Amino acid sequence: MNRSPEARATLLNELGLSRCAYDWRAEHVPHFEEEILQYKQHDIEFTAFWGSHDKAFTLFKKYELSPQIWKTLAAPKTGTHEEKMAAAVKQILPLVEQTREMGSKLGLYNHGGWAGEPTNMAAVCKILREEHNAGHVGIIYNFHHGHGDITQFEQAFQTMLPYLHCVNLNGVTDPATLTAATKIIPLGSGVHESAMMQVVLDSDFEGPIGILGHIKEQDVKVSLQNNLSGLQDIKRQLRTNP
Repeated sequence: MNRSPEARATLLNELGLSRCAYDWRAEHVPHFEEEILQYKQHDIEFTAFWGSHDKAFTLFKKYELSPQIWKTLAAPKTGTHEEKMAAAVKQILPLVEQTREMGSKLGLYNHGGWAGEPTNMAAVCKILREEHNAGHVGIIYNFHHGHGDITQFEQAFQTMLPYLHCVNLNGVTDPATLTAATKIIPLGSGVHESAMMQVVLDSDFEGPIGILGHIKEQDVKVSLQNNLSGLQDIKRQLRTNP
């Protein structure tokens, strides 16, 4: 369903969700302000905004909002590792300064490839914090873009942990059988997400945990309900760390 901002906010209320990370496309730009107003009216926190847009940033200032800004690093195609790092840092610096002025956290968003590798994101965060005093820069880690990290997930998670702003969950199938149709699946329908979630639970991470409404062929209400149901099932299996 192509919901209006009001209908979308109402749906979140119905599902018991009081925080939202807002993804968007060009057709949604005219409705940015109404989205903000409906979230306020329905007591929903505008937790994060995917990407960057001048109109949205102007509205955040108008309504005194400072959501996390989620952005994928540039992925230089040539050069040594150090040169790629320098290029990625240079490319993201304007947004680093803009989000600093906004009072927002900036999250480097893993979206596959070089720019989504945990070691690379952590290294860029380290450079930005140490050389540019950018303590607000961190990492948004998404299970649905983390299939390449499965075999060394505990190590990868520890590498990212000092910088993590948010973790978004997803059912995780085996990489050997991964297809476009199985990249984003409900929690509980994969084979690796429970073990990965146990790693998160056993860590010191205390930031927000996200679920996805991100299947194009399925209404978002169904996607969210499936993930909430799967989350409850997995939670009963996880070991609680005293």
